[in-house]
Amino acid sequence: MSRKLIVAAATAVVLGAGAVAATYASADVPPAAGEQTVTATIEVTGVFDGGNRRFVGAGDLGGDGQAEGQDPLFSLAPGATLTNVIIGSPAADGVHCAGSCTLRDVFWEDVGEDAATFRGTDATVVVDGGSAARADDKVFQDNRGAGGSVTIRNFEVSDFGKLYRSCGNCSTQAARTVTLSGIAATAPGGVLVGINVNLGDTALLSNITIVGDDDLGLCDLFEGNDTGEEPEKIGAGPDGTSCTATGVVRR
Repeated sequence: MSRKLIVAAATAVVLGAGAVAATYASADVPPAAGEQTVTATIEVTGVFDGGNRRFVGAGDLGGDGQAEGQDPLFSLAPGATLTNVIIGSPAADGVHCAGSCTLRDVFWEDVGEDAATFRGTDATVVVDGGSAARADDKVFQDNRGAGGSVTIRNFEVSDFGKLYRSCGNCSTQAARTVTLSGIAATAPGGVLVGINVNLGDTALLSNITIVGDDDLGLCDLFEGNDTGEEPEKIGAGPDGTSCTATGVVRR
């Protein structure tokens, strides 16, 4: 794996606890080892190792806008792993996980509708390494049913709306759990996490480094619904219950 890993130590501001030492990881997009045009969704079972190739949508997958219902470049069966992949532009709807999945060292150069969407019940999702840039809205969309969790670690994001959003108006709702650690977020950006407090969502953030934007938020708190209506934002920032954050550095 040729990606460059930069680990920097900094003094952290710990919300509600005083100062501690923390580190963060930042991943450069590795040089592409070739490019592949994708005209039909790539179905993945088991492990798909892209060998650091760049995958670019074309034809029916040639969109890069925010229209709902686009097909993904990659569709992962439950238990599948996608690794060493660069997703270029256009990216359509990125990656879909039908259940538990692992995304390891996946780099989105220009997020389309979403970088990845998570579905399934009792689904455990791990995003380990990689980066995403230029997401007009969400990077990771969580539509999972009850059980499982989402873990996003050692990930870099820049120029984005939300890094993670628990679906606020899906027809089937559930309490969802997300953990973020070792995140480097670079301005411009909106907020790292959006969760539905009335549905029992929880978010745990640790070792977060925010660069260049004092207004970039940690958590937005929503009142979710199953009617399809736009969810109401009812708060912002860690509340110590639904959303907790430690080791937060702003540089």
